[in-house]
This record gives sequence, structure tokens and C-alpha cells, in this order.
Amino acid sequence: MNTDNPEQQIRAALYSVAPDLEGEALAADVRYRDQFEFDSMDFLRFVIELHRRTGIEIAESDYPRLETLAAGVAFLREKARPAG
Repeated sequence: MNTDNPEQQIRAALYSVAPDLEGEALAADVRYRDQFEFDSMDFLRFVIELHRRTGIEIAESDYPRLETLAAGVAFLREKARPAG
């Protein structure tokens, strides 16, 4: 599981799906679809890429927790914590 620097992992997954976003300002608390043209298929590709990069299983019920940069970072940090 690769959860080092969750923000970097999320940005890398976003840029992999939408390379034209690289270098664009990314507001931490605004949903991706409200910031730029990011439809449901883009979001699904982002989730798949984030899973590929981190190894974290992402259930469909967790998708709303990945709609913003800040929420996604919190999600990855939570998943990276050892159970106990």
C-alpha cells in the first residue's frame, strides 16, 4: 500500500486521468466537477487510478469521500492507519 504523501497521490491520479489539469489551481474543498470539466467517467477513471497507485480498496460507497482534494487526503490517511 503506497499512501506516502496522500495529496501527491491524488494529484498524480487526477493528472493521469486529465493531464490538462496539471499546473491548474486546485481548490482543496471544492468538488472536482465544480472546478473543471470532470464528468462521472473521469471520476471513475480517477478512482481506478487512485486504487492502482495506492493499493487501497475503494468501495462505491466511499466515492463521495473522494470528490475534493481535502476529503480525499483525509480518506487516504484514514485508510493508511493501522487497524486497532
